Amino acid sequence: MKSNYITFLVCLAALIPVGVCGQTYVRQVPQMSFADKPMSDDLIYDNVKRRLAEDSDVKGGGLDIDVKQGVVTLRGKLETQRQIDKASKIAKKVNGVKKVVNEIQLSLKP
Repeated sequence: MKSNYITFLVCLAALIPVGVCGQTYVRQVPQMSFADKPMSDDLIYDNVKRRLAEDSDVKGGGLDIDVKQGVVTLRGKLETQRQIDKASKIAKKVNGVKKVVNEIQLSLKP
């Protein structure tokens, strides 16, 4: 009985390292998947810029894009309201985008 008490004190004094005293203590660490990690604003910017530039209707390479904490602001000029609406739709589909503020204006044709 006395040896069990001494063993307990030794374990307590050693802050119970793993494998001592016949028991193993494992601290559970929550696992995060890639999908749980927030996207950086730089990565969101790159993805929005690429997708807008690749779209044959929007041809958005000339649009200004600003990203702050997942909120994307689009600025510039496009020829039709359809292009403006599509630019917002494309940006909203990018992973990590929380909100899209569309400040794109219609370009006036002479």
